[in-house]
Amino acid sequence: MKNILFTEAKLGPVLLRNRSIRSAAFEGMCPGNKISDDLVNYHAAVAAGGIGMTTVAYASVSRSGLSFPHQLLLTREEVPAMRRLTDAIHKEGSAAAIQIGHCGLMAKKSISGSCLSPSGRFNLYGPTWPRTISQDEISAIVKDFGIAAKIVGDSGFDAIEVHAGHGYLISQFLSPYTNKRKDQYGGSFENRSRFMVEVIREVMKFTQPNMAVVVKMNLRDGFKGGMELDEAIKTARLLEQEGVHALVLSGGFVSRAPMYVMRGSMPVKIMAHYMKNQWMKIGVRWFGRFIIKPEPFSEAYFLDDALKMRSVVHLPLVFVGGLKSRAVIEDVLAKGFDFVQMARVLINDPGFIDKLRTGEIDESLCCSSNYCIAKMYSHPMACFQHEKNLPEKWRTGLEKKCQS
Repeated sequence: MKNILFTEAKLGPVLLRNRSIRSAAFEGMCPGNKISDDLVNYHAAVAAGGIGMTTVAYASVSRSGLSFPHQLLLTREEVPAMRRLTDAIHKEGSAAAIQIGHCGLMAKKSISGSCLSPSGRFNLYGPTWPRTISQDEISAIVKDFGIAAKIVGDSGFDAIEVHAGHGYLISQFLSPYTNKRKDQYGGSFENRSRFMVEVIREVMKFTQPNMAVVVKMNLRDGFKGGMELDEAIKTARLLEQEGVHALVLSGGFVSRAPMYVMRGSMPVKIMAHYMKNQWMKIGVRWFGRFIIKPEPFSEAYFLDDALKMRSVVHLPLVFVGGLKSRAVIEDVLAKGFDFVQMARVLINDPGFIDKLRTGEIDESLCCSSNYCIAKMYSHPMACFQHEKNLPEKWRTGLEKKCQS
């Protein structure tokens, strides 16, 4: 077996001790939109477990970009708490990254105060009916990204990941499905990518020179009428021209094809159980299996499209997509990807990377049941294998799902 995973590598100006990165999967550990001890302790544990860099997930650049009451809002007041977080990560020898974004039509008005999208298209998965974002609001949100980049740098992070995928605001502008605008931000690919380019330039302007700038983007939106690989390649080339240090190659659209992102099936009854809104509980319990349709899971599920991207762009690429074994990780790296991202295996075991390094294990015990995802929309993430008070019928059902 090749030994690429445990070699040092530079991500822009940042040297990582190995090629593993904890991907920005939502932790649900920021009650009141603020850093919690649980968030600090979790990322410190992942760092202590050998990861090259750990990424704090889904931090919003503005209040209008919030989806959840337990999601981080980037404000100047949070800098001391974020500094405590980065210090804890650095103490364990890992680099610290944070993902920044704006949820657009995925906003909850009770939290964000508004719900904006490129074209005001109804979002069944909210459910929300956003209003069309104005050009003045576009300019204001672009500036919010720059302010957020400055806050992130002052908080001691080594890298910033701009979320331009998964059907959040930048992705909503890129996708022909959600962008029906008739002005300079809609229509042609050049126009639909304009907002992304403006955001990246603003982020690059305010990012400290010793920090890496990474962009998470879609290879495909995952449904007919969404962005496909040909436009993803155009997107990657644009980002390469703008001077970003790496791309994270993902896919899927939370408001249209959510399981294309993480694959497998969603335990919708469990998801409904944890929801606090009674109407949402009822809706998800009765209709969730029809709305959140399963997608086949296989390890490294984005590999075919990612290889096509690898063949046409030159900047470093980060592979993500269901990685759980040393053999497949090494194979992906050997195929020309510079880093690998993973999350579910690190929810199952924060020490996963060190256990691979020592040979204690060759594969994660995570079976991609997606319990962690079903729970994190309403509560802090957790692996069902570590839940002490899980109802026995749930545990049995999830274990059977893992065995199938």
